[in-house]
Amino acid sequence: MKFKTRSFDAAPSVLEIEDLTVQLAGNRTAAPVLDKVSLKIRQGETVCLVGESGSGKSVTSLSVMGLLPKGALEATGGRIGLEGRNLLELGPQAMREMRAQKISMIFQEPMTALNPVMRVGDQIGEVLDTHTRLPAREKRARVLDIMNQVHLPDVERIHRSYPHQLSGGQRQRIMIAMALILEPQLLIADEPTTALDVTTQKQILGLIAELQEKHGTAVLFITHDMGVVAEIADTVHVMKLGRIVEHAPVEDLLRRPREDYTKQLLQSVPSLTPRPARPEPQGGAVLSVSGLQKTYGAHGVFARREATRAANDVSFSIPRGRTLGIVGESGSGKSTVARCIMRLIDPTEGDIRVADREIARLSRHALRPYRKHIQIVFQDPFRSLNPRWTIGRSLIEGPLNIGADRKAALKRAAELLTLVGLPDDAVNRYPHQFSGGQRQRVAIARAIAMEPDVLVADEAVSALDVSVQAQVLDLLDELQKKLGIAILFITHDLRVAAQICDEVVVMQHGHVVEHDTAANVLANPQHAYTRALIEAAPGRLWDFANFRELKSA
Repeated sequence: MKFKTRSFDAAPSVLEIEDLTVQLAGNRTAAPVLDKVSLKIRQGETVCLVGESGSGKSVTSLSVMGLLPKGALEATGGRIGLEGRNLLELGPQAMREMRAQKISMIFQEPMTALNPVMRVGDQIGEVLDTHTRLPAREKRARVLDIMNQVHLPDVERIHRSYPHQLSGGQRQRIMIAMALILEPQLLIADEPTTALDVTTQKQILGLIAELQEKHGTAVLFITHDMGVVAEIADTVHVMKLGRIVEHAPVEDLLRRPREDYTKQLLQSVPSLTPRPARPEPQGGAVLSVSGLQKTYGAHGVFARREATRAANDVSFSIPRGRTLGIVGESGSGKSTVARCIMRLIDPTEGDIRVADREIARLSRHALRPYRKHIQIVFQDPFRSLNPRWTIGRSLIEGPLNIGADRKAALKRAAELLTLVGLPDDAVNRYPHQFSGGQRQRVAIARAIAMEPDVLVADEAVSALDVSVQAQVLDLLDELQKKLGIAILFITHDLRVAAQICDEVVVMQHGHVVEHDTAANVLANPQHAYTRALIEAAPGRLWDFANFRELKSA
């Protein structure tokens, strides 16, 4: 694998952070959130900041941007140097002038960063309105030019589109265009590719590198994906509990990590090598899907439009105690299939059999007794758990709906929390009092409270850092062994699919293009699209667990 070997010793420094300390506002006795953090970024350099959730990565970036939440966090020491000025000493107006012109930031989720009721072209233009006095024609030309630079198709159409009318990758390109339109010296990218599929992720990483080379921008890239680090980093800083515990050029850090914490992070990265095949299952399928099709209407309110087939002739089955993964790009139909199986949306055609009953055409009322047999774990537990309910109330909701005794349900809830590795007294706490990985464990406990035959996991670990992701995958594997549940695992991460799936279905444009054992699909792919997905996986030629390059290219 070819690492970046550029030297930046002679390049001028763009950002110098020295002994930055951030504490809880008004509470100097509490442990600091950031404890004397120091790092330097030079012109044209990409510095990756890695670490688990809660390590202080995003707080570091928000400190540089002057966006620490008022009344919650405050910088109490150190210096953030840019152009000879200490950003910590600047007032609100001076920091507003620095943003976009000198420093810009790309956030993880563009849908929450973009205004949903404003056309995206106008949102890019708003950056120019804030910092320049360009005439309308020149402003529009600048906006269209930067949209072309980030390789958006049909820029005139996209210019007048709203965020919800664009794909995830296109929305992220809009964010990059907004960040770079004034050619800042420093670009901060906070997990900008976490929720993207591998091919879109590869495009976005290539785009950032291309624009960086063109404009000489320094990049601070925050990520928990060591594959991305291997692809793009010049220098890596590892954070733990608010401190930088190790930093080195990327090749040195991946080949010769010094700190045990760094080694643990690298060894938590799932391998693309599929797990060993398990014995053939005994018994029939607990979930069977045959000829599943979902077509979105051919008629609009005012005009006829072409029908869209989001899923077309999808068929598979899962025996008890086995895991089948569905992989593919965004828009391939993965989540559509999952939602049809859960009957969150109604399939257009096809059969779905759960617990020996065909459920594809059951009415909502007739379906209710069968819902306990198939449960789902969503990508974001903070959105799927009611923030006003205690964990205990969330866990007993399903059992109470099917007639369980409240006292028995609460007792079972405490047992389930222990089963997923949480203290049983967590029943009285609320979702915001847990970390992201802990909330996902709660979501899994809620799903298995119904004692389902089938568990659908829709991107259930994609937003988690590698160490927490490994814990959740181990938990699912352990629960499957204990309870014998079948798992339908939807993911865009081929590394995750390799670690948990017995079989893999590859989808493209609503069609199944390949279906075989995980070992055959990932080690010997037959379809060109499957090969393209594997080749796009970041860091695919690196054995992170053993700190070495793989022999095969």
